[in-house]
Amino acid sequence: MTTGWGFPDFDAHEGVHLFTDGASGLSAVIAIHSTALGPAGGGVRFWHYATSDDAIKDALRLSRGMSFKNAMAGLPMGGGKGVVLADASGTKTPDMLRAFGRAIDSLGGRYVTAEDVGMADSDMVTIASETRHVSGLPVASGAAGGNPGPSTALGVYLGVKAAAKRGLGVESVAGLHIAIQGVGSVGGGLARLLAAEGARLTLADVHGDRAVALAAELGAETVPAEEILALPADIVSPNALGAILTAQSIADLQTKIVAGGANNQLATPQDGARLHARGILYAPDYVINAGGIINVCLEYLGQGDRAEVEARIRKIPERLVEIWDESDRLARPIADVADMIAQRLIGRA
Repeated sequence: MTTGWGFPDFDAHEGVHLFTDGASGLSAVIAIHSTALGPAGGGVRFWHYATSDDAIKDALRLSRGMSFKNAMAGLPMGGGKGVVLADASGTKTPDMLRAFGRAIDSLGGRYVTAEDVGMADSDMVTIASETRHVSGLPVASGAAGGNPGPSTALGVYLGVKAAAKRGLGVESVAGLHIAIQGVGSVGGGLARLLAAEGARLTLADVHGDRAVALAAELGAETVPAEEILALPADIVSPNALGAILTAQSIADLQTKIVAGGANNQLATPQDGARLHARGILYAPDYVINAGGIINVCLEYLGQGDRAEVEARIRKIPERLVEIWDESDRLARPIADVADMIAQRLIGRA
């Protein structure tokens, strides 16, 4: 990784763009990591950060992850990410979203946005009023595109099943205890799929009432958000924000498998080695959670329909097995092997 500009997460990014719009109150970052395979695809996150440096750091990490995700999914897209900085009250206006659309358009198609944390389908429609370089828009039934959350959840579900087979030697998750951190669009969709197969679930979310409501629907249990990662479970599935696998949290894990949809789960590159040292099977986040970008990428490119999206999502377990096999062969941490393969695919070996 090439550091620069005082940001350790700067990895030879092709561009890091800072935007402000006084009239609407917009402050935003668009980070373009790589366009080696195509335009830099990646969603926009609406979030309140303690400092603007934290927002830039998030954009750098997320855009690099998108380069790797798109490459590993076999998509003709590079990696980018947008971050719109929210104030403490989370104020988001149509004028702000339109200003962000104009910011995207100023990049001439080098960055293509879609829905991420804090954004909704309707927000994508507003952004699209100012630029055509946006995906995840409402689509007709059976077409590629729309809300990427369900597609991401499906891919994570298939990846969790692959991890259960690899790490526990079982074909079904029925009867397995799975601890799910975060029950929003992705984690909630995952929980429903796992419950339908008979998994025993424990749920947690920073919005405790959301976890309680879903637990009542699925017959699951809940614990406080700060307890979920250390819960004794067959599988721990992080589906909230990133950087939650740290030296301390990894030491506290009581599971054989970590497999979830959150982006950038490893707080530092060394944390992949820590999981490896503990013998914990890890599903690299940018591989297991690629379902959403597969969906919106095929929408943007006009390639295929919903059946094609699902066919590509169902290849996610194959890619995980390839990484796990290579990790075993090289006796190297799973996270390092995944990065190595992704870097080779984008020409940065």
